[in-house]
Amino acid sequence: MNFELSEEQQLIQDSVAKFVQDNYALEERQKLVAGKTGFSAEHWSTMAELGWLGLTVNEADGGFGGNQIDTMLVMEQFGKGLVLEPFFASIVLGARALGLGGSEALRAELMPGIIDGSRQLALAYAEEQSRFDLDDVVTHAKVDGSDFVINGTKCMVQSAATADQIIVSARTSGGQTDRGGISLFVVDASADGVQVTGFPTVDGLQSAEVKLTDVAVPADRLIGELDQGYAILEAVAMDGILAVSAEAVGAMEMLYKDTVEYISEREQFDHPLSDFQVLQHRMVDMFMEYEQCKSLLYRATLEAVQGGTEAMRTVHALKHYVGKAGVMIGENAVQSHGGMGVTEELRIGHFFKRLLVIDAQFGNSDYHLEKFAA
Repeated sequence: MNFELSEEQQLIQDSVAKFVQDNYALEERQKLVAGKTGFSAEHWSTMAELGWLGLTVNEADGGFGGNQIDTMLVMEQFGKGLVLEPFFASIVLGARALGLGGSEALRAELMPGIIDGSRQLALAYAEEQSRFDLDDVVTHAKVDGSDFVINGTKCMVQSAATADQIIVSARTSGGQTDRGGISLFVVDASADGVQVTGFPTVDGLQSAEVKLTDVAVPADRLIGELDQGYAILEAVAMDGILAVSAEAVGAMEMLYKDTVEYISEREQFDHPLSDFQVLQHRMVDMFMEYEQCKSLLYRATLEAVQGGTEAMRTVHALKHYVGKAGVMIGENAVQSHGGMGVTEELRIGHFFKRLLVIDAQFGNSDYHLEKFAA
């Protein structure tokens, strides 16, 4: 299988890598984490100027018409710097959902701002009782004249506190876990009845709880067909899994390389730690886990782009392996560094925390193993 990048893809990868190298030293990242929004508005503007925010948006909507491979290239480099800007929430999830099911008028209204960075989206799909199941929805929307009225609470909505619009999944018919009967709505974050409570997560990113109380949403803010939103949600979730898996692969690479560098420099009993065979074996094991994740990421991404019938099954395998390998590589990196591995001053612990959060996004390792087997 040919994994060579095209000239355009290589340019994208190089530009993102340079951005991360120039702007995401650990000290700079920590300053952004402590800031009011948790990311840099200047960096976000730079991403828009470089065209990254429109990379996977359809050409008809003003974007470049890219696919999951382009997202993979960006997210893998983002993983190497633990980038904080809401690219994943606004572009990978929000813009993707809007592009798949938004009406022409709705896309014409929202997409230009998304591409130029002046508008941010968030996707509210998870609820307290739903755990990893996209179809477990109790937030409900009822018809009221020409509007829908939404009531319910969404949890762990990434980057919702800074979003202008939030795409909300709500039940318009059927039972709590029926796939039919789920609809998607674009809700203004500033609308009456919308309460967004933001909080930092353990990996330094921002999430929020979104409570909707009698929120009136015009019927033209519906994404896709009424009661048929699950298929869009599932497609967006698959892209989300591929994106965070690419980010995880980037983080694993840094953990592995940082650990190899450390044991080559750290001396014990008048020898570098790298002279000890047990640590050499550990480094090989870490490298093999990282390489297998990367290979599986390439396979799953290419299958998704080509629309293969086995794409979702391969994505389940990828997410399972990313969770399993992330824990293995992270634990070995921390253990090899000793107590320093969990300090705020060393980036090892930050990468490990991000990998643990990625494992929990869109289903953890055990969840996807069950889905793969089924």
